[in-house]
Amino acid sequence: MMNINDFIKLDCKDEQPLDHYAVDGGLCGILHTVGCIGDSLSSGEFESLNEKGERGYHDMYDYSWGQFMARLCGLKVYNFSQGGMTAKHYYDTFADENGFWEKAKECKAFIIALGVNDILNQHQEIGTLEDICKEDYNKCKPTFLGYYGKIILRLKETNPHAKFFLVTMPRDKDEIDPNSERHRANEAISSLGEFFDRTYVIDLYKYAPVYDEDFKRKFFLAGHMDAVGYLLTARMIASYIDYIIRHNLDDFKQIGFVNTPYYNVDYKL
Repeated sequence: MMNINDFIKLDCKDEQPLDHYAVDGGLCGILHTVGCIGDSLSSGEFESLNEKGERGYHDMYDYSWGQFMARLCGLKVYNFSQGGMTAKHYYDTFADENGFWEKAKECKAFIIALGVNDILNQHQEIGTLEDICKEDYNKCKPTFLGYYGKIILRLKETNPHAKFFLVTMPRDKDEIDPNSERHRANEAISSLGEFFDRTYVIDLYKYAPVYDEDFKRKFFLAGHMDAVGYLLTARMIASYIDYIIRHNLDDFKQIGFVNTPYYNVDYKL
């Protein structure tokens, strides 16, 4: 007799998010259409350097972890991303200029990976959940969390039942400094998982490998990832989403109805 657990791991109470590698993306494949909102690390950016010492930064989207995920899982993935992106830039201009709020770009799920430029590079005020006004996103305060909340709330207008996966920034060293900008920003991102419905946290800060010198030697090309690094990231994110779905099956019963007029009142939407 077939053992269902040989096909899908359901009874692993002590399992951690990245304990199991979903070879083909696992249950991540049910998401069907996904929008990836992020910066250079979501855009497959490669860093060039010529003999004159001149550096170039190139968003090569086919090498982004989102597009590796698309090929791995059989998904349609949109790159709503660009090198240097911040939540403020995305909301204020970038999404409008590229038509990313439009119905034609509806998605069943969104993966948001922001914070590096906002916090680590521009040192924007992180803010608190009180900066987010669910009743009117125009009233959100101009902090990192305020703009992050604006993005989610505006997307919920046109994608009311979509799932959101929020990615924390991985550690760059073993020790955790609770006073560091990275730690405080990740705590803020994680708090959004309970603040919004249909929202989950992909906590690379807690569960991914440490992005230390050895990791960067193997998987980075100068200050950004190389092709292997982006593929590795795709596998980690897909496996993490597979874990989330397996541990929350009821939440995803009606994923096929997202962005359609149909639903089933007997199940969670």
